[in-house]
Amino acid sequence: MNSSLVGNQSGRPFCLLAISYLETINFCLLEVVIIVFLMVLIISGNIIVIFVFHCAPLLNHHTTSYFIQTMAYADLLVGVSCLVPSLSLLHYPIVLSESLVCQIFGYVVSVLKSVSMASLACISIDRYIAITKPLTYNTLVTPWRLRICILTIWLYSCLVFLPSFHWGKPGYHGDVFQWCANSWNTDAYFTLFIVVMLYAPAAFIVCFTYFNIFRICQQHTKEINERRVRFSSQDGEAGEAQPCPDKRYAMVLFRITSVFYILWLPYIIYFLLESSNVYSNRVASFLTTWLAISNSFCNCVIYSLSNSVFQKGLKRLSGAICASCARQRVAKDSSTSRSKRSSNGCHV
Repeated sequence: MNSSLVGNQSGRPFCLLAISYLETINFCLLEVVIIVFLMVLIISGNIIVIFVFHCAPLLNHHTTSYFIQTMAYADLLVGVSCLVPSLSLLHYPIVLSESLVCQIFGYVVSVLKSVSMASLACISIDRYIAITKPLTYNTLVTPWRLRICILTIWLYSCLVFLPSFHWGKPGYHGDVFQWCANSWNTDAYFTLFIVVMLYAPAAFIVCFTYFNIFRICQQHTKEINERRVRFSSQDGEAGEAQPCPDKRYAMVLFRITSVFYILWLPYIIYFLLESSNVYSNRVASFLTTWLAISNSFCNCVIYSLSNSVFQKGLKRLSGAICASCARQRVAKDSSTSRSKRSSNGCHV
């Protein structure tokens, strides 16, 4: 990379955030704290989402649950993969060479986030079809076609970032490795390739579909309210405004999509600036990268706070866990009391 990212030659650990180094320890404290904290949140949050989907059958009523679960599994793998830079920053011995670990880690995380981005685009398409063609929706969107679509998302994401091993760095996910920061450069043509093949189409699909979804919902709401007012005036009763039934669920998905692009926008901008040799800064590189990765946890929070069915499933899961713990406690207490009675009988 540029000279600003050259590693320290004084024997100190390679730290992207200079303020993280302390004389009393031999690793990058601040980087480790940030990455481990995000790793714990991402893994625990997405495990809860996956369990809730299995415990709440009503969540599978919507076909978008296929894509939500795909995103949850991809985000879970992002959290697991964060273990690699954590071990590297802690100077844990790794069998493979640093350059290979760096390239594989950058490729894997890029693929996983591409799966999330493509899933969000497919969710918006699914909602668009559901609203524009409600009568033929069940024949157009079938479980078999959804599985084919998810498989295509994974294969496409793997292929898009495959040239990174020869063309250059796909992003800044591996910059915690010194080889990534110093020797693995970005390529302007590869950056343009990723933008054209992934970022731009996904953003266009999301903007187009949600714009039309809310426009149609607004039109439907207006028509429904006009009918209610007309019929209520004939009956002499006041009619209440009724929102579009699909708008609430679309708003949940829109919030997830909006937060995704808000958190990823600084990363994408920095990616474009650095690959064009306009701006390069190792602190900005680290912060924009891990801000984008934090989105893997935000999906869980938004969905759990916005979806009432998910909240019921979460309560059901927590209730089952509490009931299991209570049964174990009662069984333990009963076994303890029996052992005490038997011991007292021996001493009589």
